[in-house]
This record gives sequence, structure tokens and C-alpha cells, in this order.
Amino acid sequence: MEFSRTLDLAVNAFVQRIAAAVVALKDPRLVDVVPALGGLALHFDPAVDGDVLETAAALVDECLAAGLPKAAGEERVVEVPVCYEPEFALDLEEVCARTRLSKEAVIEKHCASEFRVLMIGFAPGHPYLGGLDAALAVPRRASPRAEVPGGSVAIANLQSVIYPYAIAGGWNVIGRTPLAVFDAHRRQPSLLAAGDRVRFRAIGKTEFRGLAA
Repeated sequence: MEFSRTLDLAVNAFVQRIAAAVVALKDPRLVDVVPALGGLALHFDPAVDGDVLETAAALVDECLAAGLPKAAGEERVVEVPVCYEPEFALDLEEVCARTRLSKEAVIEKHCASEFRVLMIGFAPGHPYLGGLDAALAVPRRASPRAEVPGGSVAIANLQSVIYPYAIAGGWNVIGRTPLAVFDAHRRQPSLLAAGDRVRFRAIGKTEFRGLAA
């Protein structure tokens, strides 16, 4: 079900609250509940009888009638170390040219921005983060890359993303984190979840290599 076709942070927060309320119902027919930027996907066991669309609407109506939680749940604050050195910051110079800011200023504003995970999408573990400083709002690259290195931290418009592993992408890469953003073998494969707060911290190459090891 979709509540907005454009990015609206208030709608996104509302969607995450609905998702938390639906999860709290612990309905055995549900396999997964996935909040997106402006909508919510409910995944049902294929053995469920009846019209699943009507069932989905009934579950959401039940949550709305009962009253939604004030927040999506206990907010986690996740610190993400980022190395903004040239070998990792593939588009930092172009971002500086577009914003007319120095590298130091771009890094400072990126680390000072208050990010919230709007959704996990596009690829497993791929977080979309809202809250980028408006001074860093630049469009996506005219030509996407066929492969962006895993851990790359990138920006576009008013968002930031972290590429969970090497995949194609067209965002402006300004650094890289040594953290494993997605690992299918972990109990919780994705490092981040919708609703998490994220803070970026600038690190040098030595700390990057140490954390990566």
C-alpha cells in the first residue's frame, strides 16, 4: 500500500510507525513487513486463504483504529566510520565543484548531518538515509558506474547511501566505510534497519585498514 509517491519525511516516519504496529500484531499469516520511502509491503504465507489485499488492508485498519506508536520503536544510533581519502572518494572533487565548498567543508557537513534510515532497498542491506545538509544536495551522476565498490558512501539530492557490496550505481561517491554493511551469514545480515539514526565519523587510512582487518 502506498501513501506518497514522492519523498516526504513525515510520511516516511508514519509508514515506519505503521510497520512497527503491524509487526506487533504477530499475525502468523505474515512472512515479512517491509517499510519503504512512502509505502508498506506486507508479505503473506502463500498458503493463506482469501483475498490478501483485503487482509492487508484490514490489518492496517486495525492498527490505525488502535492508535499507532509514537515512534517506530527504540531508535538505534549507529556510528559509521568513513574514510574520505581520494582513493575512496571517487566523486568528491566534482561535489566540491558543484557545491563550491572545500573538501574539508563537504566532509564536515556530511558528518554533521543528522541521518535517519528511510528504508532498505534496491539491493539487500542498501540503506537510504534522509537528512543530508541541503548545501550538499547535488544531482546523481549523469553516467552511472557499472560497479561501485562495497562500503562506498555516496550522496545525491537530500540523501546519502552506503553501497552494501559491489553493485552498479549512479550516486556521487565521497568516501568508504570499512564496516560490513551486509553479510548474509550474520544473524542480522543488514547492519542498518529502517528508522535507525546514523552518524558518520571521518577516519584516516590507518584506522580504515585496522577496522577492515
